[in-house]
Amino acid sequence: MTGNSRRPFIVWKGMQQLHVIVAADSALLRAVLSRLLEDHGIAVVGQAADAEELQRKARAHRPDMAVVALTDPPAREHVPLLVLADTADPDAALDLLEERPSGAGYLLAGQVPDVERFISAVREVAAGGSVIDPAVVPQVLVRRSTRNTFTDREREVLELMAAGRSNKAIAQQAYLSERAVERHVTSIFDKLRLPPSTRTHRRVLAVRAHLQV
Repeated sequence: MTGNSRRPFIVWKGMQQLHVIVAADSALLRAVLSRLLEDHGIAVVGQAADAEELQRKARAHRPDMAVVALTDPPAREHVPLLVLADTADPDAALDLLEERPSGAGYLLAGQVPDVERFISAVREVAAGGSVIDPAVVPQVLVRRSTRNTFTDREREVLELMAAGRSNKAIAQQAYLSERAVERHVTSIFDKLRLPPSTRTHRRVLAVRAHLQV
């Protein structure tokens, strides 16, 4: 053995080596991610080019987790997932975390500082933990708060406000009385804690808050 040779260390889950599936749109990315994992002692038991193939191979290989860098990741998968996203999508991140109480990760591929951080996230997700990119955390928290605060009807009214509908138009489209719409709008203002202002200005502020979450 030469002085420059290096044996990869093994990542274990309990008494067994960690088994992972890599799913990515790009064949090159699949190869790079697989090599990184294998260099750190993680067994890559399968690769997938899309969500359907990922689901098939997950059923066949029963991996400990999957690393996913797909444009259209699977809506639901029964193995822990670490998603590597090109751009921040707080809704996708929140959906991922809400769908699975454990074993979920969402990282921005361009924001991962080094390989060790990536490997650490893989271990954490495989162990049932949750990992989320710090750049997405504030938006996810706002969205979670908003989802938990508004009723379904209030969310519908707010979306119609964001589309530029007047209270009368909202009432017609949502099959509500204008008085009921007014009550929902007032409740939305209160829940968003908008400062006292003209009605028009508060609608603008509400729409801005909706677009930011």
